[in-house]
Amino acid sequence: MSGLKGKDHGRPGYWRSLEALAGSESYRRHLDAEFLESVPETVPEVSRRRFLQVMSASIALATISGCRWPEEQIVPFGERPSGYVPGGKTHFASAFELDGIANGLLVTSQDGRPVKVEGNPQHPTSGGAADVFAQASLLGLYDPDRSRTPLRRSDGQTQPVAWKDFGTASGQWKAAIGSGRKFAVLSRTTSSPSVQLLRDELRSTYGDLEWVTYAPVFDEAGEMRAHLDLEAARIIVTLDSDLLVEHPNAVSNARQFTAGRRLDRPHMNRLYAFEPGYSATGTMADHRIPMAARDIPALLASLAAALFGGHGLQPPSGLRWLEAWRHHPTQSQTIDAITRDLLANQGHGLLVAGPRQPREVHELCQVLNQALGNTGHTVVYEESSPDPSTRPNLEALSRLVARMSSGEIEHLLILGANPVYDAPADLDFGTALEQVPNSVHLGGYDDETARACSWHLPMAHALESWDLSRAFDGTLTAVQPLIAPLYAGKTAAELLSLYADPAPRSAYQITKDTFHQLAGGTGPAPEKDAGFNERWHHFLHEGFLANSTTVPAESASGNAPRRLPGEAESPLGPENLELVLAPDRKVHDGRFANNAWLQELPDALSKLTWDNAALVAPALAEELSVSHGDVVTLGFHGREITLPVYVMPGQAHYSVSVSFGYGRTAAGRVGDGIGQNAYRLRTTERPWGGPGLTLTPTGDTYPLAITQDHHAIDERGAEERERRAGGLVRQGTLAEYREHPNFAEHLGTHHPPLVSMWSERESQGHRWGMAIDLNRCNGCNACIVACQSENNIPVVGKEQVANGREMHWLRLDRYFRGDPADPSVAQQPMACSHCELAPCEQVCPVAATLHNDEGLNVMVYNRCVGTRYCSNNCPTKVRRFNFFNYQKELTTTEKMAFNPEVTVRSRGVMEKCTFCVQRIELARIEAKNAGRAVRDGDVVPACAQTCPAGAIVFGDLNDPQSRVAQAAADQRAYAVLAELNIKPRTVYLAQIRNPNSALAAEHGGQSDAGAHGGHGAQDQGDHH
Repeated sequence: MSGLKGKDHGRPGYWRSLEALAGSESYRRHLDAEFLESVPETVPEVSRRRFLQVMSASIALATISGCRWPEEQIVPFGERPSGYVPGGKTHFASAFELDGIANGLLVTSQDGRPVKVEGNPQHPTSGGAADVFAQASLLGLYDPDRSRTPLRRSDGQTQPVAWKDFGTASGQWKAAIGSGRKFAVLSRTTSSPSVQLLRDELRSTYGDLEWVTYAPVFDEAGEMRAHLDLEAARIIVTLDSDLLVEHPNAVSNARQFTAGRRLDRPHMNRLYAFEPGYSATGTMADHRIPMAARDIPALLASLAAALFGGHGLQPPSGLRWLEAWRHHPTQSQTIDAITRDLLANQGHGLLVAGPRQPREVHELCQVLNQALGNTGHTVVYEESSPDPSTRPNLEALSRLVARMSSGEIEHLLILGANPVYDAPADLDFGTALEQVPNSVHLGGYDDETARACSWHLPMAHALESWDLSRAFDGTLTAVQPLIAPLYAGKTAAELLSLYADPAPRSAYQITKDTFHQLAGGTGPAPEKDAGFNERWHHFLHEGFLANSTTVPAESASGNAPRRLPGEAESPLGPENLELVLAPDRKVHDGRFANNAWLQELPDALSKLTWDNAALVAPALAEELSVSHGDVVTLGFHGREITLPVYVMPGQAHYSVSVSFGYGRTAAGRVGDGIGQNAYRLRTTERPWGGPGLTLTPTGDTYPLAITQDHHAIDERGAEERERRAGGLVRQGTLAEYREHPNFAEHLGTHHPPLVSMWSERESQGHRWGMAIDLNRCNGCNACIVACQSENNIPVVGKEQVANGREMHWLRLDRYFRGDPADPSVAQQPMACSHCELAPCEQVCPVAATLHNDEGLNVMVYNRCVGTRYCSNNCPTKVRRFNFFNYQKELTTTEKMAFNPEVTVRSRGVMEKCTFCVQRIELARIEAKNAGRAVRDGDVVPACAQTCPAGAIVFGDLNDPQSRVAQAAADQRAYAVLAELNIKPRTVYLAQIRNPNSALAAEHGGQSDAGAHGGHGAQDQGDHH
């Protein structure tokens, strides 16, 4: 990255990419080209007559494309079905389980099909929010590539069969198995009590049945689970842990964390993050320190030695060896600052290790939390089930593979897992599977493992299933279907019942029987017990069982670690890099690879779509002479893959991050052939990577579809704008916020009075507006997927994304600030602000975009002729042009995911955020039917409804008591580009950091005020 030399990395301004920071010519061309199309560098001179001819032709062609609507036949009901109400909408409580953790949902069904997924507002962990995976599960339901029928494979032939054929075959196997030593089950992680009870039945029936649980994403903490109270924690230290997005309880964690940063509280939390690559938690940290994952154990040991050395804390027996780490040569200033913070906030601190860190690190965190008095206040430890088969276990998986290879396993049942694709490469699961005579795979897709098994059975989607699951805190949660299985799929419990029960039970009956047994009953659920039926129906109505948490009143006791790994490993360097493997933030472990919403979702930090890459630090890229898109060979302990390079600011110097979940060969038409399979570098000894990586350039390049500079707001004059009006993103410190009553003015957001060129329209009735709190937004991306689902936003594909034609109405602008080696990050959601004086309306030749009586900037699609003048004149670049009819090729099943209350746009029209106007109209109708006015909170756009952090508020600005009006009056509130006199209806609340004054100079650069003559950061730690 030689282009960065000579630049002022410490400048106060924010930058979107390294190209923007360097002011490269390619970035300037990108910024100047409004629609990113190739245009000739020279334009021939034309006469006035020829110009008018060309313009007339272009408008005519645009009109033709804009009116190219698909032809449809309207077929009325000859006779209305009994009980059918056209447009009838109902809501059902259900759940979406991921890696054994249930997220409580409230799913909307219209005309008998689910059309929108939201969080269940009553559920104790979801609290009304949902993550990207739960939101995108709707598209997965209607995926035409899902398995449609059971398949029998023999002698290289694949034959579709019926479920009854499999039932006949399984009956023969049950009689022949005899001993459990010949029978094994490999299950994906699940917390379903139904599956657990059926597992016990199988064990009693088949004797020594081997049951192994495996999932690629697991926690090295083993049998101990930490339940966190981030709202109560004042000092939080995360060690390679993304609490806010990748944690299994991330939705609840995000809500708690932002509650701990509320400015009306006497204490605002402070977050320290140590991590090899940028995470969502790292973006929110007051101090983020990039560090190789393998160095974190030594860092924690140094912190433990400092806490136990001369500060009155007594180390438990077995930790005497920490004396050797007391004078660790690195991070001494950081260690001292954190030590003082933790000691000053005993009982209100928290240390958390991430899943990649070895068990000894988790155990030492537990010891330190106990010694500091945090245990029982900010964290409670729960001992998991003593049965190791309920947890992902690589040792058990290795033993199973050995038995399979030796021919000892005659019948293998695989429930929802895909080990041929995602098991550690050194196990070679596919080869071992060839030695199993009867292998049965239950899964949603005919995937890599299914194609290696003798039987494949379609698995029911979560929205088609009856089941029970448990939330992270153990709350019993209902999984109930909103639609009959589209492709005759069955649940894991139904398949197990076929093996365990004399007469197979339906999923509904299994679920009801399990609920009865969990309440202390025995046998099947009673049919005529009024008390039980009332409890059962109440459970289904609420979606969860109140007071069913498994969090213990007192913490479970753990073991003190005797040693920490990695103490004697050779130093990292260009020839000895560190590989950091992680689940992808979009496709997770690969199970969502065929979900187009998630594939096209820009990663919150890299802005990469439709691919994975090797993330390297700018300094390492310069050292190895590689840059964006250069293809390199990654060699790790005898294994190799090739990947393109992505130069990532804030990456630890010698750590290379690679996400797995790509490189699928049997995911479906969307997911096949995208990216590279990082599982080929994974081994049982090093499941998360480690030292020993080599990176060798191949000389080839690969095009990456990256959106980081798309729709960039013109930065010319940025320094003057920041000086005069505060810039696009604004931050300050807690000290500044408390010192300056008028914080917005302190940040420099004032500008001279502005006068309109024409008379302004007065809003009649409501004046809808939005407020986005940057102190809460962590970049989880849930709002973008929710908006896409709610508003029928099309997927355009990698090629069109690379052309800058992605259609998302809501984008997440990620800004860096500071030195590229260690910058801070700010996230800013950006959508149409519904400006009072909208520049788009002033240039539209056909009045396709205009204001309604309530001041909303609305689109009349059948007027739009596609001139795109409005997009050119939009200063915030939030309008999207539908270059093609992206919905034309969708199958009938895929179209079932459409929200029937929102127009499906065709080719040639401009579209953008509508503030979910359909929800505004629905709230108005419901209020009218109830004989009352629309109240604050009646209208909640999709983005605001799903946000786990509660960063988005919507309402009536004319109502001074509304939440949005109060937010707009907050001293942190500002409007983007307000100096242009566009008067946007969306306001932002500036982000407040709480840095430690002892480290502000070292890891600072967090405050905007320094650029506007403000004071430096002051320590606002809560010392008591």
